[in-house]
Amino acid sequence: MANLAPAFLQEALKEGLDDPVLLKEPMAHHTSFRIGGPADLFVRAGTIERLCQWVRLARQHGVPTFILGHGTNILVSDRGIRGLVIQNDCQAYELREEATNPEAILHAEGGASLPGLAFLMAEMGWAGLEWAIGIPGSVGSAVVNNAGAHGGCVADVLRRVTILTEEGEIAELPAHQLALGYRTSRFKGQGGREVVLAAEFALHREPVEDLAARMAEYTEFRRRTQPAEPSVGSIFKNPPGDFAGRLIEQAGLKGRRIGGAEISPVHANFIVNRGGARAADVLALIELARRTVRERFGVELELEIELVGEWG
Repeated sequence: MANLAPAFLQEALKEGLDDPVLLKEPMAHHTSFRIGGPADLFVRAGTIERLCQWVRLARQHGVPTFILGHGTNILVSDRGIRGLVIQNDCQAYELREEATNPEAILHAEGGASLPGLAFLMAEMGWAGLEWAIGIPGSVGSAVVNNAGAHGGCVADVLRRVTILTEEGEIAELPAHQLALGYRTSRFKGQGGREVVLAAEFALHREPVEDLAARMAEYTEFRRRTQPAEPSVGSIFKNPPGDFAGRLIEQAGLKGRRIGGAEISPVHANFIVNRGGARAADVLALIELARRTVRERFGVELELEIELVGEWG
């Protein structure tokens, strides 16, 4: 990829893509884990048009791409990411209200902050996203992972998405075509063949004071039950009828440390960076938790986070 970089960047300039491109950019600077090796090329796209231009150009020249949101649900390898990382900084949103309709439609671009939008909507008395107040991450990532908490999730309020297709076209898809399931969707694990550009959510009216009280309760719950150190949230999906954190704790792994990474003493389904952790340390803890829970309880833990970059 290093040999391709000069030629690719020259082509970008010919196409009018003059955004600053960083070479060998440490992904640790862009993930909530504060972990990750270098990206060959790193660029920020502030508009959907720009984002699509970069993706199309990279595809034309055979340059692998990874679309980065807020870096909150991924573990980037110590070797980093080959090709082009495009940070989605598209953050525009629009609330469409009708006086005779008890619902409103929130149209938000993929780089917008999901908890930020949840807060803003609640301040105006629009409910439906308040469960997301403590979930760090972007709208695009939330759609890909069908993010959820406190009994709510993206699938409950999502109406449609705008995507960049594998062929480079912009298309709209209704929610029922997205294969939304527990912390998954048609987009998860497909290697960026389709890029979520924007999403539309249906919101409904509730008293502002009720929404504020509910969000305060959720925020306090997360403060009490989740670690403050750098992490990526829940590592594993909860198995049917149980909780991954409970199984890991019962297996005696709470507080187990490898290198700078630790299974949190606060919540066993969180791995935290105690300082200087490498992706290899986190992966070793993931494998330890999986193996021990399998041997002790016969349960196979499935990752909720995504492993990104060059592994093995």
